[in-house]
Amino acid sequence: MTPIIFHQVNLSASQVGQGLAASALIGTVARLLCGLLLDRGLRCSWPVRAAALLALAADLVLLQAQTFQGYVIGQLLIGIAAGLYFPAIELAVPLSTGSFPSSRGYALARSADALGVAMGALIGAVLAGLGLIRGVFLVEATAVLSMLLVLIWRPLPDGREALLNPRQGTRPGGLTDRDGASGHGSWLLPLLPVLAVSIVATGMIALLQSALPLDLVRGGLDRPALSEAWSGGLIALQLGLLVLLQWPVGNWVAQHSLRFGLGVGLVSFSGGCVLLAGSALWTGGVGLIVLAVLPMAFAEAAFLPTAAEAMVEETPLQHRGLAMALFSQCFAISATGAPLLAGALLDHQGHGLLLWLLMAMVCLLVLPLLQAVRPRYRVSPEQP
Repeated sequence: MTPIIFHQVNLSASQVGQGLAASALIGTVARLLCGLLLDRGLRCSWPVRAAALLALAADLVLLQAQTFQGYVIGQLLIGIAAGLYFPAIELAVPLSTGSFPSSRGYALARSADALGVAMGALIGAVLAGLGLIRGVFLVEATAVLSMLLVLIWRPLPDGREALLNPRQGTRPGGLTDRDGASGHGSWLLPLLPVLAVSIVATGMIALLQSALPLDLVRGGLDRPALSEAWSGGLIALQLGLLVLLQWPVGNWVAQHSLRFGLGVGLVSFSGGCVLLAGSALWTGGVGLIVLAVLPMAFAEAAFLPTAAEAMVEETPLQHRGLAMALFSQCFAISATGAPLLAGALLDHQGHGLLLWLLMAMVCLLVLPLLQAVRPRYRVSPEQP
């Protein structure tokens, strides 16, 4: 809802994109620092606690901001919070699953993410309808305070010392996690295809959060502009579908190969983009937007848990903190480039036709990279 809020105070699409890019850039440093500290033994709960406090400060700033400067300050705080949060929370998932397959653990974690985001978006749509759209920052502040209370009650598990026992055995291909750790960075090369396709997929997610709301309130070539309330409602619809689809779809793709889950996600993103592009050409294009939210939600449900699992299965345990920082860095990179490109195109053309067509093509062009993706390391001693 943030792009819509600051659209109301007359910030341009380019300025909104610049704020999101600034957030992503400062998050870059925070992510790498967090990943390095995690690999040196920092428990997962501490970065998450710090992220909650920074997010609370960001909400209080954005609640009052009426200028580009205030908007950027709030986005910078959010960027640091996100940089600390994501590597730690992603690493905590396989450390919490025990004998439960980590791939299904990621599907369950993404289901919780989807439920929280959908609830926030739905509340935001209601507040927009009541003319109280800035109340979303109070909603988020309440959420992060609740997260802090949960962490006080039950800190995130972190049993990496047991997992690093050199007697844990070998993976099916014959290498132990310690063998992978001695490769002086060779463990990074197999991650590159996953990171590349993740940048594209997270770029799509960034555009759904930033460019799509602006596209809706501006209208297309023939499609009329929608009100902020209706735009928020459509975003909430997509997130609501994600809640319903995340567990069944995530659980389904977890039973197949990593390539399958990643490929299904990219193809679904491409199909959704084609529908969004077509909506600009029709006076009743809002119907195509409603149709587009289904493949978009399906794509997120298939791609995100599979990509996180791929990072785990292709990285030795000693480097999984940094690997998760690199994975979350994909969000930062795409959140830097995608909103800037989208803002420029929307300001120049006034609609999202070219933007969505370009993204549909890019999603298909990166599919061949999946041929190099395969599991290489054990996730935990209990898992084969």
